[in-house]
Amino acid sequence: MKKHKKHTNLERRDNDTFAPNEIAFLGTNCGIISDLVHKISERLSNYKLAYFDASHAKDVAENKLSEFTFHHQGNLQITTYGNVNKFEQRLQFAQYDYVFINGNHYQGAKQILILDEAKEASVLKRLEQLDSIQFVVRLKKETEYFSFLEEKYAQIKNITCYTIDEVDKISNHIHNLIQEKIAPVKGLVLVGGKSTRMGQDKSELDYFGKPQKEVAKELLENNNLETFYSVQNSSENEYEIHDKFLNLGPFGGICSAFQKDPNAAWFVLATDVPFINDEVVQQLLKHRNPSKIATAIKGKGNEFPEPLITIYEPKAYPILLQYLAQGYSCPRKVLINSDVEIVEIDDDFIRNINTPIDFDTAKNEINKL
Repeated sequence: MKKHKKHTNLERRDNDTFAPNEIAFLGTNCGIISDLVHKISERLSNYKLAYFDASHAKDVAENKLSEFTFHHQGNLQITTYGNVNKFEQRLQFAQYDYVFINGNHYQGAKQILILDEAKEASVLKRLEQLDSIQFVVRLKKETEYFSFLEEKYAQIKNITCYTIDEVDKISNHIHNLIQEKIAPVKGLVLVGGKSTRMGQDKSELDYFGKPQKEVAKELLENNNLETFYSVQNSSENEYEIHDKFLNLGPFGGICSAFQKDPNAAWFVLATDVPFINDEVVQQLLKHRNPSKIATAIKGKGNEFPEPLITIYEPKAYPILLQYLAQGYSCPRKVLINSDVEIVEIDDDFIRNINTPIDFDTAKNEINKL
């Protein structure tokens, strides 16, 4: 009997409990955990980090008003109401490379166990939560493993162990954990646009002896990127992604790529920029910053980045959808108003070819190269 599926089987981003990448500190008091987290964060400040904790305050009146306080340095303090909900938290934490969790209050998918003799009972109470210990931290060098830990986890003494003062080593270990989950990059060549001014499909124009869409795909594939065509209509070609977000142009193509694989970063390349070459592609890949929502090309003489010569990180997907929910489908608007890595190049490389006259001029110039 065929099983009925109530919901569409969509690809989902690989999430831990509350965030794409999280780790819980437990085994000692909250003050020590908070202090260690902040010391680590100072050393890993090139990443976007968050700390998920709970207040110890009691008898706090229920909020009737959500307050957002912006400070001059860009800090934001939020006081709001509502219970912890993993789906809400995943949205809030989607932009962060790593989320530290106070494991005394919330259970994380991965853990750092701090050995503190004074908190043996606390560790015993949370013993079942220690199912993915990344490393152990001793509060004192002489602190011994609790007997119940060795009984439950026979290999625990083989796990890397630091002392609480080895902050540089601890930070480096976490740096490596972050690096392990950086998304792979795939290629997306945008084809099948209306090309109203050109009068024909710009992706089929021949600058180099073959359709430009093939040239663009080969450019990305030559840099070891599994590459797909973004197309409007459905087909059987496994290397075509057809639009699921209809009538939204390139914006819809980018969102459709993320719907296919929300765990990849997407190198988006238009077909109306024939002067983009291998050197430009490599430069964008070299300067990729996965901590930003995107890494984008900008001409030195241009005010704004080029949204269709851009690497979009997985964290860009929920932001794109948030703009769509507000009625905007312009990827450039998203880039202008978001935290983006900019790579500047000469304007000549990113000339758009939009009309038959542009095409003839570009074709003649390319033939002379």
